[in-house]
Amino acid sequence: MAKVDRVSNGPTRPTDLADFVLDFLGYLELERGLSRNTLDAYRSDLLQYGEFLARSGLDPLAVGHAELAAFVSELADGRDGRRPVAAATLQRKVACLRSFYRHLRREQLIERDPTAELRGPRRSKRLPKVLSRDEVRHLLEQPRGSSPAALRDRALLETMYACGLRASEAVALELSDCDLEAGILRARGKGSKERIVPIGTKAVEALSAYVEHGRPRLAGIRVEPHLFVNLRGVGLSRQGLYKIVQRHARTAGLENRMSPHTLRHTFATHLLAGGCDLRSLQEMLGHADIGTTQIYTHLSTDRLRDVYFDAHPRAQLATPEPAGRRHART
Repeated sequence: MAKVDRVSNGPTRPTDLADFVLDFLGYLELERGLSRNTLDAYRSDLLQYGEFLARSGLDPLAVGHAELAAFVSELADGRDGRRPVAAATLQRKVACLRSFYRHLRREQLIERDPTAELRGPRRSKRLPKVLSRDEVRHLLEQPRGSSPAALRDRALLETMYACGLRASEAVALELSDCDLEAGILRARGKGSKERIVPIGTKAVEALSAYVEHGRPRLAGIRVEPHLFVNLRGVGLSRQGLYKIVQRHARTAGLENRMSPHTLRHTFATHLLAGGCDLRSLQEMLGHADIGTTQIYTHLSTDRLRDVYFDAHPRAQLATPEPAGRRHART
């Protein structure tokens, strides 16, 4: 993109933000490899920012920290006529703006980055919801029967729990990504990063039954690369996956307790409780930063307590003395 000369007082007509958004999104997709979901979210964030600029008569290349802070404050308070934006969403919007203006700075379209001091609200450290082992077992028992849809749903739920997959990763799986004999699959995570994840025995059994008896009846003669398909024989969408999970959660009595991502949280928590080390869990979850993985350590304190009392020579609880004997001595 060619450099645009700016005068200190800014132009008489504000620059249209759309002039730069497409170039920025192209950079994110081609050079940084961000996922389609992230690109769509950033596009939406920048369109909302463009509305603010147009409403305020501001030029995107001439704004400073005060104007950007006013936009963030407006979103947080809901002063634009919409509902106040949640802290996590606001963090994403601030990250989008910072990435956008760093891009403009690299392209020499601005001399200073106005987002250098911009901060979003601190996110509350809410622990993710997880299911107990009995709740997981009850959920996985819900797809009953041998119909193609039941075989697919059972394989889908077992695989998401066995491998800790995100919803987007589950629907992106292709037949060629699964090696059922070796018990591994290839997952494509954020930024198109690939990782290899083991598949447990139960999930292998469910996938084998689905691939052999269920999927051929759903896909028919259609050449469809995706592993999980809908009733029309084409790749399952995220919305379709969500409906499947919610339907079986409802019949298991877990409707208000979980989402597709709950299975990923439960996978991580159960592995840590079983003794999995944090680095291995980070690899299986596809986290770039181990700090993201560490949130699950807060959910495994019971496991640590058990290990401590089993292993420490001075930690074993003494057997309580019978009350009668205690009173006799006094």
